Amino acid sequence: MQVTKTGGKLWRWKYRVGGKEKVLALGAYGKTPPALTLAQARQARDKAREALAGGDDPAQIKREAKLTKAINDARTFEAVARQWFDHWKGTKSARHTEYVMRRLEADVFPALGGRALTSITAPALLAMAKGIEARGAIDIAKRSLQTCGQILRYAVAHGLIERNPAADVKPSDALKPHKKENYARLDAKEMPELLRKIEAYQGSPYTRFAMKLLALTFVRTSELIAAHWDEFDLEAGQWRIPAERMKMRTPHIVPLAPQAVEVLQILQTTSNGRALLFPGERDHQKPMSNNTILKALERMGYKGRMTGHGFRGMASTMLHEQGHAHHLIELQLAHQERDQVSAAYNHATYLADRTAMMVTWANTLDKLRKGADVIQLPQRAA
Repeated sequence: MQVTKTGGKLWRWKYRVGGKEKVLALGAYGKTPPALTLAQARQARDKAREALAGGDDPAQIKREAKLTKAINDARTFEAVARQWFDHWKGTKSARHTEYVMRRLEADVFPALGGRALTSITAPALLAMAKGIEARGAIDIAKRSLQTCGQILRYAVAHGLIERNPAADVKPSDALKPHKKENYARLDAKEMPELLRKIEAYQGSPYTRFAMKLLALTFVRTSELIAAHWDEFDLEAGQWRIPAERMKMRTPHIVPLAPQAVEVLQILQTTSNGRALLFPGERDHQKPMSNNTILKALERMGYKGRMTGHGFRGMASTMLHEQGHAHHLIELQLAHQERDQVSAAYNHATYLADRTAMMVTWANTLDKLRKGADVIQLPQRAA
């Protein structure tokens, strides 16, 4: 023990390495951490002795550990998050990666970005999520918490931290429950009037064609408006949506009934060689806005009652009522998460059945629009 002029008591250990005498500072004397008791000082000395016996200089080991800690303390959460992002974005769509980075920069980095990675704790993550929740963005709060968990798992995998503090926080434990809202949609009995209003729509013909194709194919609005002509084989009557544009990240085949092919053929005559089916009004290199169809439905008198997504719900309800097999409807809605093998299997096995269902569906819409009686098929047993 070394006693300083001011009365302080310090633990020191003298040793020799390479014929030179050195002194290793073990810490201050005391019973309150980080000070060391006599027993703790002896443990630290014994550990240094083991290192020395193994041919290492205990003082050098201590300097390296101190340097490593300083580097880790200087490594901010934002710096590591951007490293993770560069690693993660490779297989993701540009639209999705842009959304994730925008969410990080708007909500996560202001709260955690400047903090040392090693200082990120479960309470810090919770405080960040609670701040987002406070403005009513419950879904964004949950997604931000999940993204932080991915970043911190990346840090653990690369030896930047020893454990992931996000593992101690589950969104369901920390944030308010959020009741999922269903997309507004009309009752089936209102479908005939909707179809006739779409046919008579006086706005942009691109918007009218988009609504007609939504009714005939019931794909997601985002999948329709970003469609490229090279995805279509009109002779075969198929639309093959690539995996990167699908929510489930697997390719999706949409069988095209003759009515859908006819709409596409008319639309093709106005394409002027453009890659997109539905280019934006100002920038033809970008697809039309997601709100275009919603605003058209509002102008037709359906504000708050119908959305582009509503065509999916109406199709699902009516097809089930007509007795079509549940698994065919779900496959056509692309609801099921599938790996590449099972996706290929389902496409090969059920494509003929789904094609027949889509033809029947298009014929049903024609009869509804014209006011003809629609034959209801008997429901099949579960």
